[in-house]
Amino acid sequence: MGKRAQQGDGNAGPLLEQAVRSVLTAPDEGLDLALDTGASLLAASAGQWPAVSRSVLGYADTAVGRCWSAGWRPADLVRVVRRGLKPVHLALAVDLIAAEARRHPAATLDRRWQEQLRELEAEVWWPADEQYLGAFAHRHRLDRFALATALLELLRSWGRLPPIAPVGPAPGQQGPVRRPAGPQHPGSSTGEPRMLARIRALLAKAESTEFPEEAEALTAKAQQLMAQHSIDDALLAAAGADRNTPAALRIGVDNPYEGPKTMLLDAVAAANRCRVVWAKEFGFCTVIGFDGDLDGVELLYTSLLVQATHALNKAGSGKDSRSKAFRQSFLVAYAARIRERLTSATERATSAAAAGRHLREDGTEEQLLPDERLLPALAARSAAVDDEVGRLFPKLVSQRVRVSDGEGWAAGRAAADRAALHGRGEIHNRPPA
Repeated sequence: MGKRAQQGDGNAGPLLEQAVRSVLTAPDEGLDLALDTGASLLAASAGQWPAVSRSVLGYADTAVGRCWSAGWRPADLVRVVRRGLKPVHLALAVDLIAAEARRHPAATLDRRWQEQLRELEAEVWWPADEQYLGAFAHRHRLDRFALATALLELLRSWGRLPPIAPVGPAPGQQGPVRRPAGPQHPGSSTGEPRMLARIRALLAKAESTEFPEEAEALTAKAQQLMAQHSIDDALLAAAGADRNTPAALRIGVDNPYEGPKTMLLDAVAAANRCRVVWAKEFGFCTVIGFDGDLDGVELLYTSLLVQATHALNKAGSGKDSRSKAFRQSFLVAYAARIRERLTSATERATSAAAAGRHLREDGTEEQLLPDERLLPALAARSAAVDDEVGRLFPKLVSQRVRVSDGEGWAAGRAAADRAALHGRGEIHNRPPA
């Protein structure tokens, strides 16, 4: 038996590479044959299965690492799988990401990379690498052939991804050292700034309340705090105490109604001096801005999307209110009105800060001397963000989201007035790869 296992160890790697190469290069019309042939090669022998298991996890280091080098991140790879494949592929994807992550000490990964691994629950749960496929098959009630087929489908999906603009260092790369954005919240295990923790708490209350006026007040207060946080960072930079440069993150934006959702994200980003670029073919937007602003944009967008969904579900019970045109128009109007309200809140906070009125973290104000450096500092940060957009995305096109239901538009604006805080904005869109 030991001799047979050793022979399997020697053959499993080349067999796997042969099967993957055949599936990667197969045209669509020949894919089924390539999958059947490759899966049969891998699953033919029960005695070879442990060696195949080891080879799969070893191959994941190369396949997943190649994606990292091409600009992809853990949440991106999972999003690709979720959009195009099945739950079993998703479970495989998370496991292969976890297996590859063993190569990198957590301390060498940037903050958002670590957060994505935690959110995906990417952990090595199997007892030994040679037992992985057997344990996975038992957990998901698959035979060897079905599991080998799913594995090859996943590797084809990842292996055909094009390079994309990176939004941070890949594992093993040195990224910029970023100053923590403000005092740390004592109850946070991730070093979350105290201001961000307060914003998170305000938005959680806004999502849970049944009273529109309370939701509006809470969301407006959250935007004020976000604006003040950005102002404080700009003044630190003007004083030479902050050398942070613009960064980027990706936020998933999926169907249905991905256009209006992207408009909502763009509205939140613009009010917080960030820019949005939509990669429609991959189901995400890249948001470019300064680090603390990016955190706030992600929080506020997620909260407003929850509020918009609640409002849309309550927007009448008639037949028209359930139509695609109504819902599309509702969400476009919601995003447009949110843009107006958030922009107004930011302008008020900026005017108050220029006059020397400072918003504390507890929501109270204190009077300080006016600081003439503020407006030039904010303008410099906006220019730096624009320069970073140009560097990451030298070719951009714009796309309009159209409205075809006046009733839906009116209902969406009314919901935005109730829920939270120009017109039909344009969305920056990556040209297709």
